[in-house]
Amino acid sequence: MNRRLLTILLVALVVASLCTWLVIRLVGVRLAASKPMATTQVVAAAKDIPLGAVITKADLTTITIGGSAPKGTILKMDDAVGRGVISEIYQGEPVLESRLAGIGSGGGLAPTIPQGMRACAVRVDEVVGVAGFVIPGSRVDVLVSGNPPGPGGNTEGVQTQTLLQNIQVLSAGTDIAKDAEGKPQQVQVVNLLVTPEQAETLSLASNSLKIQLVLRNPLDTQMAKVPPTAMSTIFTGTAPAPAAPHRATGGGKKPAPKTYSITISNGSKTTESKFATPEGQH
Repeated sequence: MNRRLLTILLVALVVASLCTWLVIRLVGVRLAASKPMATTQVVAAAKDIPLGAVITKADLTTITIGGSAPKGTILKMDDAVGRGVISEIYQGEPVLESRLAGIGSGGGLAPTIPQGMRACAVRVDEVVGVAGFVIPGSRVDVLVSGNPPGPGGNTEGVQTQTLLQNIQVLSAGTDIAKDAEGKPQQVQVVNLLVTPEQAETLSLASNSLKIQLVLRNPLDTQMAKVPPTAMSTIFTGTAPAPAAPHRATGGGKKPAPKTYSITISNGSKTTESKFATPEGQH
């Protein structure tokens, strides 16, 4: 066979193979694009559901999402009805297990308390409540003022001390959710999220000391080392000087050791030697 003809046939075969592969690839892409995507029907909020609410069927709807459902998504309405909301759910948002309280926990403040923590109520007034700006979700420091007992039962004057730092406010009055516009409001009781040990300390302090809440930036998580402040510090500008230790009279100098002398005569030569008494030796 003519070599030139053979070369032409081989080139034609390669070109035909490339064209065939390209056609198959394009057809496969078209078929994949026309294939319907898998969808999943999940439970979503039919309206905004506030924190602490108990979900009813009227609060829920179903929506269809592409692909598989995210982990923890509620797929049946019966699995969400009757459960309390521990984090606000917005309209059209899929309902997740992590946003709901456990079955049988109910609604209100209790389901929002994490395990191992406690909600401790503190009675406040207009000043203690930072003029109404302490709202759910705020972070505060707790200050106490009073007369600490001194030696012999005597008081050392009025002092203020930082008792707790970076404490979360669970509720202000009967509200456990933030106001939509963030407006301040006057309340009589503020619930703070604390550990059991902090709850005991706060409860004891509230019986005999005046409590003051100090609002802080939620992003400021640093624990400050603040010493107690006494009334004398405010007027003098300096901390009271510690009492000087008792010293003996005479400037604190040790008395000179007692000595005795012995005179020795040797003919016309006389010498005198001094020795310390046993009381003066160490």
